[in-house]
Amino acid sequence: MMTVHARPPTTAKALDAQSTAIVIGAGFGGLAAAIRLGARGYRVTVLERLDQPGGRAGVFRQDGFTFDAGPTIITLPMLFEELWALCGRRFEDDVTLVPLDPCYAVRFANGETFRCFVDDDAMRDEVARFNPADVAGFERYLAESEACFRTGFEGMVDQPFLSLSDMAKAFPDLIRRRADRSVYGLVSRHIRDERLRMALSFHPLFIGGNPMRTCAILSLISYLERQWGVHYVMGGTGALVAGLVDLIETQGGSVSLNSDVTEITVDNGKATGVVLSNGQRLPADIVVSNADAAWTYSKLVAPASRRRWTDAKLARSAYSMSLFVWYFGSSQRYPQVDHHTIMMGPRYRGLLSDIFDRKVLADDFSLYLHRPSATDPSVAPDGCEAFYVLSPVPNLDADIDWHNAAEPYRRKIAAFLEATILPGLTDHIVTSKVITPLDFHDRLNAVKGAAFGLEPRLTQIAWFRPHNRSEDIKNLYIVGAGTHPGAGVPGVVSSARILDRIVPHGVLAA
Repeated sequence: MMTVHARPPTTAKALDAQSTAIVIGAGFGGLAAAIRLGARGYRVTVLERLDQPGGRAGVFRQDGFTFDAGPTIITLPMLFEELWALCGRRFEDDVTLVPLDPCYAVRFANGETFRCFVDDDAMRDEVARFNPADVAGFERYLAESEACFRTGFEGMVDQPFLSLSDMAKAFPDLIRRRADRSVYGLVSRHIRDERLRMALSFHPLFIGGNPMRTCAILSLISYLERQWGVHYVMGGTGALVAGLVDLIETQGGSVSLNSDVTEITVDNGKATGVVLSNGQRLPADIVVSNADAAWTYSKLVAPASRRRWTDAKLARSAYSMSLFVWYFGSSQRYPQVDHHTIMMGPRYRGLLSDIFDRKVLADDFSLYLHRPSATDPSVAPDGCEAFYVLSPVPNLDADIDWHNAAEPYRRKIAAFLEATILPGLTDHIVTSKVITPLDFHDRLNAVKGAAFGLEPRLTQIAWFRPHNRSEDIKNLYIVGAGTHPGAGVPGVVSSARILDRIVPHGVLAA
């Protein structure tokens, strides 16, 4: 599916005459972009406003525990293998991935648990355990999920979609796959048991989408997980970030922390560099922004330089939900708990409506519980467990005072976990940290505190998203969750892959 062309690291001799690139933001998209630009002959500087690389994939270390701040699931490892190969190195020499099977457990409000397996036979048996009558429908759904993968991933994920004609070429396949239908609608066409419908349709929440309206093409995630597996990075996702930074530095690039970009300079319609918060101006031949796309246009680019992504258009756009995340360590072990557990609340459609449409903090919730110490004892002190629990919540369009609501909400989640799968939890918590939508806004510069940027609904995919090459400004490129193909680790890494199609090779000294 993917062809890798390795290029040796840039030599010091060529540096003075080398084309320069600035990458704003050291998230997965920005780091992958820097590596690809380095392989294309650019001398790259990555500017990160925080005190560590990773962006949403940062790391918290507290009281002897290591917590991945954001992404915990790695799929399509070949996307990372390709980056290592571009630098003449082997991914497996630097990073250890552990496949998980089952991938995760889905626990319903009544205590029943459905486990999602990579193995086809095990998955069929699990479906049959819940409803034998749905096995045939499950087979049909898998076939449709694969067809959506062929259309939506192989056919679209690394295409730039810079014009309406690019979009028009994709329309026949999108129509054939009934892209107007939601992921939940597609699952429901084949599956009758409501529990199975929930277990097979929740995946859009991983990328900021409402399963009730996220384009059915994104059912491709089901195929992707089963075909290439769900993996954990030993040492935590931060180990993968560290490996990417090392690749950039071996290419001759650099990652500068505590470097807050406040402006992208534009001269005669062309990006010419950036201005930092300390007033320093840094010139560059090209600028790539891995910052939130809406933030990039509304805060870093002057209105006079924007015709398409005006403040009014950005205000009209639909943004993803946000997240409430509680990181905690326990002095008690819970060996019965899976590495990944999805805990469904008593409502599905209604809760999604509260989060995405009504924008209220509901009394009930659905949760994702991550227990990395199930696989990796290095993330917790001896005899302890590391956890994080994530609750999808409305973005900052909601009238929620998180300064006052955060602790009561955390206590409610703790009580629920203690009453269900973590008995005795309250008496064994030894470290704790909470982030709310305010953190996404204030720390990560996410417009409206939206954890995944623009919502991936049909009218905001491909050409309808901010383009990978700016529509208005020459030499400005966008990567990350807010552009095509969208959020999630495969999406943001693939957005950098698109640069190979639209960024010219850099100039080196003879």
